[in-house]
Amino acid sequence: MSEMAHDLRLPGLDVSRETIARLEQYEALLKKWNPAINLVSAPTLAQVWDRHFLDSAQIFAIARPKSGLWADLGSGGGFPGLVLAVLAKEFAPDLKLTLVESDHRKSAFLMTVARELGLSVQVIAKRIEAAPALAAEYLSARALASLEALLGFCELHLAPGGTAYFPKGAQWKEELSAAQKIWSFDCKAHPSVTDSEAAILEITGVRRV
Repeated sequence: MSEMAHDLRLPGLDVSRETIARLEQYEALLKKWNPAINLVSAPTLAQVWDRHFLDSAQIFAIARPKSGLWADLGSGGGFPGLVLAVLAKEFAPDLKLTLVESDHRKSAFLMTVARELGLSVQVIAKRIEAAPALAAEYLSARALASLEALLGFCELHLAPGGTAYFPKGAQWKEELSAAQKIWSFDCKAHPSVTDSEAAILEITGVRRV
């Protein structure tokens, strides 16, 4: 196991042994299910802690939520949604998590992990466009779609005054410029701790131009 398993530290997130143990349990379930339903690319399984866990946990560290509803769209293998739920169990027990994942095999995995780790998570096994409007105070999506498309999902599922957090790779500035031609929004770019060329985009005030 990576050393990162014992050093998942971010500003304001000095995680307990219990939280590390839950993530280790999550890792074991991910490795058990992955060969059958391809939750993450096989090469990244050996780097789960930095490629997936830390990459997801940094979103929680930026947002520092306390309560309300956090919706994670296109959750797939649970990134960042399930990692956020694990952290919320320790740092924000009043936060509710809703994960939207249309693939029924993946949604079954999400429900299994949530049950076995004792997480407060609702899983909606529908397409994002078909899910009931969630009016979430916080919204996230990782490796799902272009920023332009993600802002459309904000229009559907983000509460007025809510905040979206979208991890983006090296082309994030180009995506930002393209999205600004269609949408009006405020954006703060946080440097990623796992990729020097990537950023976490913190977005508010989304409306069509």
